Amino acid sequence: MSRTALILAGRRTPIAKLDGELATLDALALATVVVRALVADVGIAPDAVADVILATAAGPGGNLARRVALEAGLPASVPGLTLDRQCGGGLDAIVLACRLVEAGAGELFIAGGVESASTSPMRGEPSADAGSGGRRFFPRRMFAGGGHDDPGMAESAETIAAEWGIPRLRQDAYAVRSHERAIAARAAGVFESEIVPCTIAPSEGALVVTDDSCPRPTLTAERLARFPSIVTSAGTVTAGNSSQIADGAAAVVVASRRIAERLGLSGLRHIDSCTAGVDPRLCGIGGVAAVRLLGKRNPVFRVGALAQVAFTEAFAGQTLATMDDLGLDERIVNPHGGAIGLGHPWGASGAVQVVRLASDLSDDDASWGLALAAIAGGMGTAAWFVSDRGLE
Repeated sequence: MSRTALILAGRRTPIAKLDGELATLDALALATVVVRALVADVGIAPDAVADVILATAAGPGGNLARRVALEAGLPASVPGLTLDRQCGGGLDAIVLACRLVEAGAGELFIAGGVESASTSPMRGEPSADAGSGGRRFFPRRMFAGGGHDDPGMAESAETIAAEWGIPRLRQDAYAVRSHERAIAARAAGVFESEIVPCTIAPSEGALVVTDDSCPRPTLTAERLARFPSIVTSAGTVTAGNSSQIADGAAAVVVASRRIAERLGLSGLRHIDSCTAGVDPRLCGIGGVAAVRLLGKRNPVFRVGALAQVAFTEAFAGQTLATMDDLGLDERIVNPHGGAIGLGHPWGASGAVQVVRLASDLSDDDASWGLALAAIAGGMGTAAWFVSDRGLE
């Protein structure tokens, strides 16, 4: 059995802002659309899929991946695994699939992530002092424990911007560029081959959603300057230089070289991946630790040799701090826009990054790509890919 893991195909839904165009489609519906498209695109026999691995951060509970597999028409013999690593989940699902191929535990997987923030359930727990039938409702569980601070990602981004000296003007300028890049890519048809249209069926006829809705054509630095801070009155993190909460799904086909050759396909080769932990207070900088661990384990790896970096880009401040620490050229980081411009469907965003790399790098001989995520609770994942013809 070939132990090389290749990304053969990637698809995603349009990304829509919270309570926007995709608000009536739940996580099951969004992910099912993508899985069906991948099976059709690659021409694989449904029973050849070893497993469906999906991530979600605020999903409906239960084993969503198993439900998606069955809903997408895969036979009952195909299992499903659902995992949660917050903003890194979609990327880590793909890394897990690559590792399984490399370990000889299967030759063909579908992996990715999904988030329907618009339909995510309310979280509650028993409380004798609460109303609503004796339950207390809360926005999220803790990301960290053991006496560590447990900030939200916005609070962490504010701390990072202050400690790394990232001024408000620089954050706003980066946010504008993210929107501009996403708008230019959409206009040029860059996303057309990766987006699976989603059909909404209102009472007065079906509506087909084909484009991302988060990029803002009218956004300027002058307009961003009027946004108030969302953390502290004197802070620099605003809704304008942060990612938009969004709905969407993305997944890829991960296969061995033997399967790729049988199908006559090439794509991206997984070289290595690392996940590292950092102080939860600085969770937005977790990607730096992951890249440094990747470099330590792979002396041949060099940031300067990367052709493209796909980063979660949840907040401009933490993105810029990560770029500064790693010495990344801004021109290669999210060249077609990141989550600030495109939207941030938490559990899906890491998979969106790999879909972007597969779309942009698959035809370039020996191009290196890096998918990078900073993760709530103080973690980061870095996944190194190269075109199928590279590093042979």
